[in-house]
Amino acid sequence: MIKKSYALAAVCSQPNIFQTNLEELKQILSSWDEKSFHAKQIFSWIYQRGAKDFSEMTDLPKSLRDKLRENFSFFALKPIEVLKSSDGTEKFLFELSDGNLIEAVSIPAKGRTTGCVSSQAGCKFSCRFCASGMQGFMRNLTSAEIIQEVAFLKQNSSDKLTHIVFMGTGEPLDNYDEVLHAIRIINAKDGFNIGARRITISTAGLIPGMERLAKEGIQIELSVSLHAADDATRNRLMPINKKYPLKELIAACKKYISETNRQVTFEYILIKNLNSGLQNALNLGRILEGMNCKVNLIPANTVKELDVVAPGREEALLFKEALLKSGVHVTLRMPRGGDINAACGQLRLKHGKK
Repeated sequence: MIKKSYALAAVCSQPNIFQTNLEELKQILSSWDEKSFHAKQIFSWIYQRGAKDFSEMTDLPKSLRDKLRENFSFFALKPIEVLKSSDGTEKFLFELSDGNLIEAVSIPAKGRTTGCVSSQAGCKFSCRFCASGMQGFMRNLTSAEIIQEVAFLKQNSSDKLTHIVFMGTGEPLDNYDEVLHAIRIINAKDGFNIGARRITISTAGLIPGMERLAKEGIQIELSVSLHAADDATRNRLMPINKKYPLKELIAACKKYISETNRQVTFEYILIKNLNSGLQNALNLGRILEGMNCKVNLIPANTVKELDVVAPGREEALLFKEALLKSGVHVTLRMPRGGDINAACGQLRLKHGKK
């Protein structure tokens, strides 16, 4: 494990340049009596060339660089710690301009590198297996802060960033407008130019957000944190199930599939002595029968504060085999970055204790 530390962030009250899409920036330049084509140059510096300050944009007139500096801030989050795992996973702890902490993770794999980003500082939903909500909910992130997570990962990951997953701290569909604004810039040709099908939103099951997302007309991937196949177990693991129980959630997923003609992925964290037994697998196969979906089985990352432990490999393989026999497409993903507390919220929790 490699560990680095960084200085704390400074507070800045100016609007952030990352908040602005290309058309908005063109309008701003026009209001300054500047040529609109400079907007594409600015975007190129930010998203393709990785500029860290307006002064680096040397093909812009100095007067325009001065105006940009006077009217916009640049990076509003600062890395304060970076951990690198023996498996190549890198975890970044950031401080926001108001002192809140968030996390992002870079996960290399064969032929791809996935950036896992946060959408909120803290989380409201208190899932039993997740450390993200243990210090409560602070606030939503702005789209600028979300985009800056991606910018930092792109600039600092060992390999080219190819995929983005909203699976970090927070519930993306609980911060819907800012997340979608960020996604459109991440996806835009003049932004990060990451294909929509390489961007995934993970939700604990906010049905109204899923219904809105189905109407967006953007081909991103939807991942639903399921983690149980009966209401009693899911209530215990995920309090949101009391508001949106399994029957309603599965119906909403089927509706989403029908309206978008896209597959839904179900995330299922295997927790020993809770949801990893053979009967749990049979129940899961039953409720997913006939759906255009796949299941990602993930042995739990150990979170000592939550008394969460993964089952043994043999039990996990038996669970997978039972799902396959039920006709469900399933993969067994081994957790990454265990030696650097890479599970959601763990590094932030450690600093909160300090």
